[in-house]
Amino acid sequence: MHSGPDPQAGREITLTVPPEAHGLRVDAYLAQFTEVGPSRAFVQRLITRGNVLLNGRPAKPAHRVAEGDEVWVLVPPPERPEDLQPEAIPIDVVYEDEHLLVINKPRGMVVHPGVGNFSGTLVNALLAHSPRLSGIAGVMRPGIVHRLDKDTTGLLVVAKTNDAHLGLTRQLKERTIHRIYWAIVRGQPGVEAGLVDAPIGRHPHDRLRMAVVPEGRPAVTRFTVLERFGAYSLLEVKLETGRTHQIRVHMAYIGHPIAGDPVYGAGRGHKARGELGLKAQALHARELVFVHPVTGRPMHFVAPLPEDMEQALERLRAEASSRRL
Repeated sequence: MHSGPDPQAGREITLTVPPEAHGLRVDAYLAQFTEVGPSRAFVQRLITRGNVLLNGRPAKPAHRVAEGDEVWVLVPPPERPEDLQPEAIPIDVVYEDEHLLVINKPRGMVVHPGVGNFSGTLVNALLAHSPRLSGIAGVMRPGIVHRLDKDTTGLLVVAKTNDAHLGLTRQLKERTIHRIYWAIVRGQPGVEAGLVDAPIGRHPHDRLRMAVVPEGRPAVTRFTVLERFGAYSLLEVKLETGRTHQIRVHMAYIGHPIAGDPVYGAGRGHKARGELGLKAQALHARELVFVHPVTGRPMHFVAPLPEDMEQALERLRAEASSRRL
């Protein structure tokens, strides 16, 4: 009989520590060897709330586990804070079943609420659309498995259930979810296909921006040139990791910033706002490929480009064609 928190509405998990996890901190063990949650930070929150017992006693993040130890975890049900309200905001639902949704996110929509921003987000719209969303990512991010920047358009998957969320998170960790973007960038890359392997962290002088820094987290981006237009190129970009602003930072780092990017595309005499008639950065999550976490079916979705990006490409193609005449 456990003397821990009341599991009346949560999900209980009882685990036995395997030999290969012997000596790890309990938070590291749960994050690396189990499917309790999507991140170590999430596990640490559970421990702090008293939702993890080690051999029947409340655990602390720094406690070490030994082979054969019993770890009991209560994953709480989703909560909805009073200031996070459902809002009847139209969303483009590309696919939906009882386990998940795939959304084509428009430009200008924030994915989840943050400090001072509790309205008009995708989460607000999702709460109105679906009464059931995964609680794994925390009370302010119900259903959110991965994110897109406010002004990046395109596909993202949303989990309705905790089991679906855990399965999708596992695929992200194993890099078997394929997120394929199209981006219009300045200049002409010197190769037809390339890889950017450069760590990303907070900018040393501007905490609102990210940058390639030696102490950053590993970040890998692959790109292929689809079309060349003289001063611009259209790239297909694939993420191998999912750092904040990763594509935008990496493209600027190699000297080919994304057209229209007001944060990473400025400088060198360029004014990114309104560039090529774009409303913001020309970055679109065009394809999403994964295995359904419950049914095992392969899933593949493609979203059309936003109107301003399509018009920019038409203009670039027309200019390139006229130069060849």
